[in-house]
Formats: sequence, structure tokens, C-alpha cells
Amino acid sequence: MNSYRPLNCDLHDYLEIACMHGYRLRVEQVNGASFEAQALTTRTAASKEEFFVLETAQGSTEVRLDELLAITPLNPGASFGRVELAGQFCAF
Repeated sequence: MNSYRPLNCDLHDYLEIACMHGYRLRVEQVNGASFEAQALTTRTAASKEEFFVLETAQGSTEVRLDELLAITPLNPGASFGRVELAGQFCAF
């Protein structure tokens, strides 16, 4: 597994809003994969890696935050549009 790079703290707000409202999302990953899923929560592993927990038609899945390219809410009236996450890391 690659070294984890924490996502910029400001972008966490979009993930939390998506989870709070249970938004259905188009999730794009940096490896070119994309899928639709419902936002559930985020979690931090003991290793300090952070994950976005989503529900897909195939079941629950987790995506490491530094593997996310973008999220786009599919719900009408969502409070934000497409958000690009790739390359947006915390500067410690």
C-alpha cells in the first residue's frame, strides 16, 4: 500500500455533508474507476489512514481518501456540486 497522504481538512466538510444527508454520489477514483454509491460515514484506521465508507448495490465499500479524484452528488437540490479531491492534501 502506498504512503497515505491526508486529505486537506477543508475538503472533509464535503464528505461529512454527504454523509449527514445520505447523498447518493458519483465517486471517481484516481485510478480511473467510478461508481455510484450512498455516502455513509468516514473512518480512521489505527494506521491513521482515512476512509470514505459507502453503500453500493453490491454492499458496503471503503475508499481511502487519497484515492478519491472527485465526488458528485446525484440528489436534486444537493448543497454542493462536483468536488475535486485529488492532490488536495494537508500541508503539515
